[in-house]
Amino acid sequence: MVVLSKPSLNNFLLPKSPCKPTTTMFNGIPVIDLTDPDAKTQIVNACKEVGFFKVVNHGVSSELISKLENEALIFFRKSQSEKDRAGPPDPFGYGSKKIGSNGDVGWVEYILLNTNPDVVSNKSLAIFLEIRPNLRTAVEDYIDAMKKMCYLVLELMADGLEIEPRNVISRLLRNEKSDSCFRINHYPPCPEVQQGALKGKNLIGFGEHTDPQVISILRSNSISGLQICLNDGTWVSVPPDHNSFFINVGDTLQVLTNGRFKSVKHRVLSDTTKSRLSMIYFGGPALSEKIVPIASLLLKNEESLYKEFTWCEYKKAMYNSRLADYRLGPFEKTYGK
Repeated sequence: MVVLSKPSLNNFLLPKSPCKPTTTMFNGIPVIDLTDPDAKTQIVNACKEVGFFKVVNHGVSSELISKLENEALIFFRKSQSEKDRAGPPDPFGYGSKKIGSNGDVGWVEYILLNTNPDVVSNKSLAIFLEIRPNLRTAVEDYIDAMKKMCYLVLELMADGLEIEPRNVISRLLRNEKSDSCFRINHYPPCPEVQQGALKGKNLIGFGEHTDPQVISILRSNSISGLQICLNDGTWVSVPPDHNSFFINVGDTLQVLTNGRFKSVKHRVLSDTTKSRLSMIYFGGPALSEKIVPIASLLLKNEESLYKEFTWCEYKKAMYNSRLADYRLGPFEKTYGK
C-alpha cells in the first residue's frame, strides 16, 4: 500500500485544465473487431476522429492476461522495502509517486521494463530474479502477444491508408532494435480523500499527456479511471472492459501520417476506494530511426508539417519535458515566417 501524510495529498489533486471537465462515461469509443474484413477502414477512421479505439476478437487468451495480472498484484502487495529494492527507476525498474524527473507526481506505483531482450537493466533483474521470478515468464508471454497485435493493427492501418509496402509502419516495431517498453501501473485506493476538506476531490493517478511512441496497447482491470480529451476539449471517461484492449495513437504516428492521425491526450484519475491495475505496451522505433511523414501517404505538393528528427532526439526531448507539455511543438515547421 502507498502511504502518504495528509498534507502531501494536495500534490495529487486534479489541477485545473484547459480541457472541459466531465464526469460522464463516454459511449462513443470506436470498437474494432480485428476479424472484421472492414477493420482496416474502421481503424483509420478511429485514428483520424478520436486517436483511440477498443479492439475485440483480438486472439489474446484470458489465461495469459490473468496470469500476468495475478503475478503483478502479488508484486505490488509486497512490503514497500521489498519493492524499493527494484528502484528508483533508471528509467526502468520500480517507481512510486514520482513520474519522470521533472516534478510530475501521481497516485501510482509502477514497473517499467524495456521489451528488447538485449537490454535488461539491473533494476529489472531485481524484480525478476530476486523479488518475483514468476513475473518474468508472465511478462515475456504477454509482451509477445502485444507485439503480434501491434504488427496486425499497424498492417491493417497501412491497408486502410492504401499505402505500400504493407509493413511500412510495422517494420519500425519489428526491428530487432525497436525501442519499445512495457509498463504495469498500480493505482492503490486512497480512503483519506473521502474525508474532511478533501472529500469529493479528484485524485490524479497519472497526469494528462500524450504517448511519444507509435502506438500504445492498454489493458486494465474492471476499475474505471482512464480519461481521454476529445477534439472539442472535453474530458470523457472510458468505460473499463477487462476483456478488451484499448489502442491509442502516439506522437510518432502523428508525424508519420503528417497530422492525419492525432496523438490523443489522456490521463488517469485514481479510484479512492478500489485498486486499479493497468498494463501498457508502448511500440517504439529504433533509437536511430528517422521520423518523417510516410512518402507514399503524402499528396502531390503536400509538405511535411514536421522537421526531420530521430527517435533518440525526440526521446531526449521527452525526458526533458513535463507530462502535460506539447512535446511535438518544437519539431513542427513554421511556414510563412
